[in-house]
Amino acid sequence: MKRKQVAVITGGAQGIGLATAIKLAKQGFSIAIWDMDKAAMDSAKEVLSEYRHCICSVNVIDADQVFSAVAQTEEELGPITALVHSAGITGPNHRLVDYDINAWRQVIDVDLNGTFIVNKAVVARMQAHGYGRILNIASVAGKEGNPNASAYSSAKAGVIALTKSLGKEHADEDIAVNCVTPAAAKTRIFDQMSEEHIQYMLSKIPRGRFLEVEEAAEMIAWLVSEENSFTTGGVFDLSGGRATY
Repeated sequence: MKRKQVAVITGGAQGIGLATAIKLAKQGFSIAIWDMDKAAMDSAKEVLSEYRHCICSVNVIDADQVFSAVAQTEEELGPITALVHSAGITGPNHRLVDYDINAWRQVIDVDLNGTFIVNKAVVARMQAHGYGRILNIASVAGKEGNPNASAYSSAKAGVIALTKSLGKEHADEDIAVNCVTPAAAKTRIFDQMSEEHIQYMLSKIPRGRFLEVEEAAEMIAWLVSEENSFTTGGVFDLSGGRATY
């Protein structure tokens, strides 16, 4: 009998998260959107209206909210089988010597500590059910370190390491944990960046263009599928030729 699939997508009301939600919904997944942007969440609810879904208002750095969202999701949709952790921020663009300490802490808190909290909450339920697929969205910046983005680069490098560690911890179970390292996609996250930084990122992509969110969704959909039954602790490139490893 085909497994009933329930996917949690953090930051799922827009960008790569929403594109992935649409892709998975079309494949028969029930979708739980965890986000904070009310307007975007209302819009996502309309987009997903013909599919089984629920919407949870969640701040990923608030452990109580995350664990409550797990309970709400499983009550409304059933056991969580997949997680796509897409929620994150870029922070300001400054040299490290000029980087505001509080801004640094915020980026690390949302992008790295938020990944830890969400992964911790969801993988415990996957263990209880004996199955799961986790996909964390890191960044090519976590591999290469973008200038004027030391906090974001550091946090995403941490996401890569966390993914590898968690994947090894559950390698003897039917739980796969992987991440993708996208180059920039033209989403609302660009609103957080300077034009100079945007042009820098574009200049580094051999494809000569930004990633399309639908392209990311194609790869992510396979990584959280039952067909991905062997690969875990992996880092999958979405950099348009930029990454050298």
